[in-house]
Formats: sequence, C-alpha cells, structure tokens
Amino acid sequence: MKKTERSKGFVFKQYEEPFQTPFDKLFEIFQELITHTSGDFDEAIDWLRQLDKEFKLTTPEYTVDDFIEDLKNKGYIVERLDMNGAGDGVDLTSKMEKALRRNALDQIFGKMRKGTSGNHKTKYSGRSDENTGDFRNYQYGDSLEKISVTESLKNAQVNHGIGDFSLSENDLVVEDTQFKSQMSTVLMIDISHSMILYGEDRITPAKKVAMALSELILTRYPKDSLDVIVFGNDAWPIEIKDLPYLQVGPFHTNTVAGVQLALDILRRKRHANKQIFMITDGKPSCLNMPDGTYYKNPMGLDPFITSKCYSMAGQARKLGIPITTFMITSDPYLQEFVDEFTAANRGKAYYTGLGNLGEMIFEDYENNRKKRIR
Repeated sequence: MKKTERSKGFVFKQYEEPFQTPFDKLFEIFQELITHTSGDFDEAIDWLRQLDKEFKLTTPEYTVDDFIEDLKNKGYIVERLDMNGAGDGVDLTSKMEKALRRNALDQIFGKMRKGTSGNHKTKYSGRSDENTGDFRNYQYGDSLEKISVTESLKNAQVNHGIGDFSLSENDLVVEDTQFKSQMSTVLMIDISHSMILYGEDRITPAKKVAMALSELILTRYPKDSLDVIVFGNDAWPIEIKDLPYLQVGPFHTNTVAGVQLALDILRRKRHANKQIFMITDGKPSCLNMPDGTYYKNPMGLDPFITSKCYSMAGQARKLGIPITTFMITSDPYLQEFVDEFTAANRGKAYYTGLGNLGEMIFEDYENNRKKRIR
C-alpha cells in the first residue's frame, strides 16, 4: 500500500485578526488611557470618545456609553455618591486595579503561568513540595508520604534477602526535594518632576513597570512580602492598590532617602532573602541635611549627591541586599549614574526607553554579564 504523500513547505494566507468582542477591544484601549490619566475616569473616557471619532472604534450597535455600562456591570467601576446620595463621579474598583496590573505584566514580561507554590528555588535541598529526582536516607521528621516505597523495598531485599523479608528504618529512603526560600521586596518609584520633564512622559512607563513587578510578585510568589514606596524630596510608603493613580509632584529626586527607607523596612523583615527594586530616570538631585534642610541641585549630576548615593548602594551591599534598577529613559548621560550605582551595589540594572517596555537591556554586575531582553 502506498503511503499518502504530503506536500512540504510553507502555506501563506491572509492574516486574520483574533476575534475580540466590542467590549474587549475597547477595554484594551481603555486600560492604556486610564493608566495615562492616573485613574481619572472622566478624562480617560473623553480621550476614548475622541479616538472613537477619529478611528471609528464603535458601531451604532455598541457605543462608548454601552461600554461604560458594561464596565459597571462587570464590576470594573462603581458610581461615587455624594452626601445626598446623588452621583458624584466614578471610582475604579479593586478588580480594575488588578486588571491594570495584569495588563502591565503581560505587556512587559509576557504571558506567564502562575506557579503552583510561588516560592524562589535555591541550590539547597530541604523539605518542600518539589521533587528533585534524587533519593536520600530517611531522617526523623520526614513526611511519610515522601517515602519512596519502591526504593525502600529494594533496599530491604538487598539488605535482608527475599526469603526472610523484613523492613527496618535503615532501609527507608525518601525522594529529595528542593528547598524554597521566601523573599522580602521593597519597590521604589521615582515621582520627581523630572519624570515628566522636557515633554517626556516617564511616569506612565514607570507605573507600568511597577504594576507589572507587583503583579508578578503577588501571583508567582504569594508567600513573599512586598512593600511599595515613592520618593521625591522625601520618601514614604504607599499601598499596592494606589499604583495606577501615581502622579509626579513638584519634587526633586532624593534617591538616598528612598534607599534609606527601603533598608529600614527590610531590617524589620524576618525573611532571610531581601531585595530592592528601584524605578527611576536616574537623576538624583536632592539630599536631606543634618540640620533638617534640603540640599538641591537639579543641574546635571552633582558629585556631592551621587557620592552619597554610591555610599548608600554600598551599605545595602554590605547588608546583603541587592538593588535592581529599572531605568526609564535611554539618556546615556543618566545611565552613567545607574552604572556606577549598580556597580557599587553589585546589583542588576534594566535599561529601557519610553516607547518599548517589552525590550530591555539587562546588566548583571554580580555575574558580569549583559544581554538584551525582548
């Protein structure tokens, strides 16, 4: 019987866009707009209506008003009421805030599957749920379900023979598991005026990176602790749910104050592993002085300020706390500071421009390697 011959090669056909419901199509755009407007619903809808007029995003059967009604019905927004019970605007719900973090995660780190246990693997063995494939002798305290019956019976036969079969504690073996550690993370976000300086919107991509990192930690490593702080002239903590609403202020950039607060938070954590993520445009311009005043210099990179930053990075290194910097600009002049800062900490740095957060330059000073991430 002849085998059916199959033609080999490429089959070309016209690209067909994946099907999206009218709501999903508008929701994708709306998430971008609400991030740009820092949670201002009315402004985001105004922009959506303007885009609709220009690009015909809706149809007579499904309008922007229908989309707003669906947002309410699906639990993404809720109407705000005044003291008299009348409508007083719209608030985003926690479901919407989580959707924004998830959208940022998908944009920056791609589609990622949620881990089963959400812990960081280490090179050490220990009690855990993840098997390594290796066996070791049973030790007091090992869980009974971890005992390998087949291997233990094999040991009993070898040690005692088949005719006079017996099984002792010395015959028992368990399948080894990977020890998993927990991590305490502080996420630092620069909200200084330079994040919108010269007509460049750096705060929006900074918020996206912050939301992506927080969602990554919350979903992939749920046993970790995550604290978020912002820094301008000073540094102070915020809630994770506040990330979409971040705005820059009339602030300088006090990187030292941010790292100091992060270290203070981490000193109180019991986890053995600790780290800092810093999102910035890389231009420190402010310091707290001993007399309570501020030393400020927005003109270039002030050696007095940068030296304090390098010293603080070195202090974190001595405490065993690595700092990973996400540089939200491609300015080579400002990258020099991030290079020196990261080298002083022996940490890591991601360099990304404003237009493509999905592509970053990753520099690992600890292992002395550099690569492009897409």
